[in-house]
Amino acid sequence: MARKETVRNAEKLVERAMRGNDASHDAAHVWRVRELALSLAREEGLFSNPDSMEIVELAALLHDIGDYKYLRDPSEEKIVVNFLEQECVEEHKKMKILQIVKGMGFKEELAGLPNGEFFPEFGIVQDADRLDAIGAIGIARCFTFGGSRSRVLHDPMIQPRSDLSKERYMKKDEQTTVNHFHEKLLKLKDLMKTKAGQKRAEKRHKFMEEFLKEFYDEWDGRA
Repeated sequence: MARKETVRNAEKLVERAMRGNDASHDAAHVWRVRELALSLAREEGLFSNPDSMEIVELAALLHDIGDYKYLRDPSEEKIVVNFLEQECVEEHKKMKILQIVKGMGFKEELAGLPNGEFFPEFGIVQDADRLDAIGAIGIARCFTFGGSRSRVLHDPMIQPRSDLSKERYMKKDEQTTVNHFHEKLLKLKDLMKTKAGQKRAEKRHKFMEEFLKEFYDEWDGRA
């Protein structure tokens, strides 16, 4: 099957599978991650390798299908595997795509699971997803997700958790929206795997720091 057709089918799957999600994890998020990933791949010198570019694009498109935060049915975890098999994606590409999709999350890093530093496509897709979680877009997504879960905006009496395990991180009801910046988003800059990702993360990280300073000043009536 031609790569273009597989990509189109992946796009249709994204629109279908993520239709009910809030705007922090909708199809628009996937389109941004795809464009970021392809751009990072070009900067990292992968543009001359068609197989690598295909792995990057498909993994970016499929990375949030079956996200645990939105699972409505346990069988949804198998959607990506079934899709790749139906599309007859070559075995070596399929294995890399699945490794990226299953291992790129922040919770996996907290658990100390092996990440994909051993092959560049992993770091590229992971960095693209993390770039979309920080900066102006990241701020918007963070508050959108918090609002969708009726989470407390900010409570000075609730301190960010410093000893996060994978299990504790997944208990979203234990955190305020603003604490999520300290528990995850402000840490992402130093977790970037590619030089291109690190470079882009600097500006987005600085923007979040400036936003939080203004937020706290306004919250306390100092601004």
